[in-house]
Amino acid sequence: MRVSAKADYAVRACAELAASPHGDPVSSDVLAGGQDIPVSFLERILGDLRRAGIVASVRGRSGGYRLARPADQVTLAEVIRAVDGPLVTVRDERPPSLTYEGSAAALLDVWVALRTSVRQVLDEVTLADLVGRRLPPQVQALADTDGAWDNP
Repeated sequence: MRVSAKADYAVRACAELAASPHGDPVSSDVLAGGQDIPVSFLERILGDLRRAGIVASVRGRSGGYRLARPADQVTLAEVIRAVDGPLVTVRDERPPSLTYEGSAAALLDVWVALRTSVRQVLDEVTLADLVGRRLPPQVQALADTDGAWDNP
């Protein structure tokens, strides 16, 4: 599985917003600087997140962006879907729309299992979990698994 730069930047920007004291609006320049994200790229990402109802823009002198909902109600999966679409695709198609024949017939089950495992992580972790460094136990257990940090 590959996480795009856009998805990575979107999650990091949302984490910055979740960490903002009292939910105060944060300017795109401050967000970009806090996570070393190119401002022009971040502006497009924030537009996607605003259209998805994850962030809200605040006009005015002390304006910027804030989370549209409490951080404990926004999952990483929602953020990623807002900027990249479905979490797992194969050749830009969702697994259930694919068919395989013969010796590769079981591959569809592999792709569906992959999608399920990705959901089990990203649908469980909220922005509040991320910012608070308190991952759900099942997610932390996966990160603590022997070999999880190895790069084969």
